[in-house]
Amino acid sequence: MRLTVFLLLSLLSLPAPPAVGQTPLLSAAQLGEDLAEIQSHMALIHPDPGFAGQGGDIAQAMARVGEQLTVPLSREQAWAAFATLNPAFADAHMQVTVPDVMGQTRAHLDAGGKLFPFEVVVEPDATLRIRSALGGGSTAYAGAAITRINGQPAQQVVRTLLARAAGDSEGFRANHLSWRMWLPYWKMFGAPPSFQIEIAGKGLVQVAASGALPEALKEDFEHLFRFDILPGGAALLTVSAFMAEDPRRFLAFTRAAFARMQASGATVLIIDVRQNGGGDDALWKEGILPYLASKPYRHTSSYIKKVIAGRDSAAEALGSVVRADHHKWHPPELANPLRFTGQTYVLVGRMTYSSAVLFANVMQDFGFGKLVGERGYARTRQSGGTQVRTLPHSGLTLVVPRMVLERPAGPQAQPLLAPDIVLPDDPVNRRGLIDALLAWHHRQAAQ
Repeated sequence: MRLTVFLLLSLLSLPAPPAVGQTPLLSAAQLGEDLAEIQSHMALIHPDPGFAGQGGDIAQAMARVGEQLTVPLSREQAWAAFATLNPAFADAHMQVTVPDVMGQTRAHLDAGGKLFPFEVVVEPDATLRIRSALGGGSTAYAGAAITRINGQPAQQVVRTLLARAAGDSEGFRANHLSWRMWLPYWKMFGAPPSFQIEIAGKGLVQVAASGALPEALKEDFEHLFRFDILPGGAALLTVSAFMAEDPRRFLAFTRAAFARMQASGATVLIIDVRQNGGGDDALWKEGILPYLASKPYRHTSSYIKKVIAGRDSAAEALGSVVRADHHKWHPPELANPLRFTGQTYVLVGRMTYSSAVLFANVMQDFGFGKLVGERGYARTRQSGGTQVRTLPHSGLTLVVPRMVLERPAGPQAQPLLAPDIVLPDDPVNRRGLIDALLAWHHRQAAQ
């Protein structure tokens, strides 16, 4: 799943109320009822809302939001208020967000609306760099820092948006905002037809807003999945999601990839999940591990879950919290004629999340491959089984997980996903890490 808080001290910093005739304002009573719904759903669904060690922060954030819901707000203002809970949740599987992002964005663009013109890189300190034009197109400003946006200091704009970003850590929240800054910017500051942007080393430039579909919303098969034979006996399998409209097509794609790799004589496989926000575990269990696993494996050692309506039974009462070891193991396919026995590396990065983290855990814990990247951003102890609820008055979306999964090897001293091989990874140059890894591999082989 490609997903995508501290409340502002004054409602003056929220978006201006809509003009008469636009979306109606929500009353203070309605807003209070929506906040109560958030608290109720958390209590009913989440087995341990403070599992990330943020229980006190959540309570304080709830109180701050409640203190501010004293005047009527538009739907956008309501999102700006409720979304300040997201950093306190410290879990990208638990957040308040706008509904139907794809549908809203396509409708906006189809009606002639425009968006912030760049794909960006956001750092935790709120610095902002240009990665590409919106949608992934080229731009002469790639890699340059943005210092002001429409007269406002860029860091001030970014801090406002980071205060509403979801994710496991400060680094992950910055990466989450990087992947979809056009969305919260639109909701917080509107969608002007052009932007005055001050770029370091370039000065002030006038840039037209973009009508391109953002890269985060591109879910066509060819954009998400790719296989390449590289020079020097290496192969690159790019898997930017573990979801596909037709899972059979993905399974056919990976089978063909391993067949091509075998025919090429490749001895090194690089699997790139740096942009993989997750999806369905079945895709990697059935589409990748049959060619790599050399021993039985499981995706978790233990779990806790909340028994919710529709999943209760005589053995598991509604509302109870179940803690158990996971005993289902998957056998390796040692007789698979396409099984790869060379060196496997898994590139992890800024947007590796959810099912992609579970995949990385399995590869690392069972020795099926080495993780490569800059550093960790997401927890290896992942929540899951997400439930989606709609707040009754604002119509905003609340996402809450009903389980928490421990990694296969059990609790670790390092809570975040930790690469075995640490190499720099510049998001403006995605090929850089691949080249650096191959150079590192060849140096090791020569020793």
